[in-house]
Amino acid sequence: MTTQREYTEVKRELRLVSSCEDPALWTHPQLDLYSLSEIANKKKFEPLPQQSAKLYLIPSNFGEEYEPGFEPVPTSASELPELHTWTMKFAVSVVEIWAGRRQPAQLISRCHRHIYMQLLKQVGSQKEIGRIRTIHQSQPLDGICESTITVRYGDRLRAMVIRFEGVDKRWLCTELRLL
Repeated sequence: MTTQREYTEVKRELRLVSSCEDPALWTHPQLDLYSLSEIANKKKFEPLPQQSAKLYLIPSNFGEEYEPGFEPVPTSASELPELHTWTMKFAVSVVEIWAGRRQPAQLISRCHRHIYMQLLKQVGSQKEIGRIRTIHQSQPLDGICESTITVRYGDRLRAMVIRFEGVDKRWLCTELRLL
């Protein structure tokens, strides 16, 4: 059994208290994170094992139906190419396609068929090639990337929104908008 004196000695060894904090706050019994026996024995804690993702991607299908066994297979982000460079190359290509300086067929393998058809309709819709300023990315689920890219067209600043999904061991664009 650990005595109160041993407990306070061990507690003093394990933490540093700032001189500007109230020391009474640190002796409050509700703030103890470890039991007395763990602190007295200075037991080392084992790191927690890495957990797998609990939420899974269901690939966008835009209403298409697939034969059994031929459905798109979701892929984890750890098995896909580096995301930032992939997004940058894709965004530069799209900006050049909108300006009519690049063939849209170069992105056919990186876009869902539905998005590629939209891209074909927008070829040459911009008078100049936009300049990419910033890229903001988030990954709400494993295998999904949502990016907001700011693009400067002359004096005007616009936002491009892109969504990539990890499907069949590659990033696939499933949403593309210029706001």
